[in-house]
Amino acid sequence: MKSYDFTVVIEKDEDGSYLAICPALQGCYAEGSTQEEALEMIKDAIKLHIEDRLDKGEPLYEEVFSSRLKIAV
Repeated sequence: MKSYDFTVVIEKDEDGSYLAICPALQGCYAEGSTQEEALEMIKDAIKLHIEDRLDKGEPLYEEVFSSRLKIAV
C-alpha cells in the first residue's frame, strides 16, 4: 500500500462551517461543523478520490512544493 502526502487548507465560511480543500486534487473538498470534523471528512474524500483515479487508470499527480506567502496590498 502506497502512502501519499497532500496539503489540506481549512477555511471557515460565513455561516460558521469549516471547508477543507485539497488543492492538488481538483474538486476534492469536504465540509464539517468543526475543524476536526472537516479534517476527518477530507481524509475520507482524499482516499476515495485516489482510489477512483487509480481504478480508472488516471494519473495521480503528487505535490512537489507548497508555500505560504504574505502579500501586502
